[in-house]
Amino acid sequence: MNADPSLRPPSATRVAVVTGGSRGIGRAISRKLAQDGLAVVVNYARDAGAAEETVAAVTADGGRAIAVQGDVADEDAVAALFHRAEEEFGGVDAVVNSAGRLALSPIAELDLKVFDAVHRTNVRGAFVVARQAARRLRTGGSFVALSTSVVGTQFPSYGAYAASKGAVEAMTMILARELRGRDITVNTVAPGPTATDLFLEGKTDEEIDRLAKIPPLERLGSPEDIADVVAFLTSPQGHWVNGQILRANGGLV
Repeated sequence: MNADPSLRPPSATRVAVVTGGSRGIGRAISRKLAQDGLAVVVNYARDAGAAEETVAAVTADGGRAIAVQGDVADEDAVAALFHRAEEEFGGVDAVVNSAGRLALSPIAELDLKVFDAVHRTNVRGAFVVARQAARRLRTGGSFVALSTSVVGTQFPSYGAYAASKGAVEAMTMILARELRGRDITVNTVAPGPTATDLFLEGKTDEEIDRLAKIPPLERLGSPEDIADVVAFLTSPQGHWVNGQILRANGGLV
């Protein structure tokens, strides 16, 4: 049975579920939320070692975290993820859907099997996680999805990825309106070029330098930059922001 969203005592620890929380931006979000006092459920798809490293980093800083495996596109796995959060920590107050898949290719050349895999994780996965968040979040909670600023910049080769994240952005205000009366916020953060291993892999120093110079702030974002924005949106201070797409990109577009 789902937990009653109204049952959290005022003094109880707030709890976050972070999908894709084991590496890159997701790891930074997990650590930041834990530093802000939330107990964190670090979801991962395959790399158990990376997830345990994230948990170890959180606990070394004095926080509380557990790692839970699960494919975000699998509704049973996601339901089990939320059940584990409720069982371990008593409920869920913040959900951050950071899990995602990237594939770069001109539209004319993209293998449709790759297209389907990207959309299974980025669209179906986002929907499945949002569905559980809508059912399980306690009063005063927050849901934050991750998109990409490429939805706005529309760089070549990002067609499948940008299309999948455009779907995420389209769901944002709809879900915010559907949760009327429950004091739950729904927002999406759309990072620009961010210095993660995934982003840096395969790029020359010249390419990285060129991309870093595009925003007016003339640098790449860091995972911590994005984590700070997410932490604000899940905090009481950010609770008046609702139904928004925030392009956290240094002024890229």
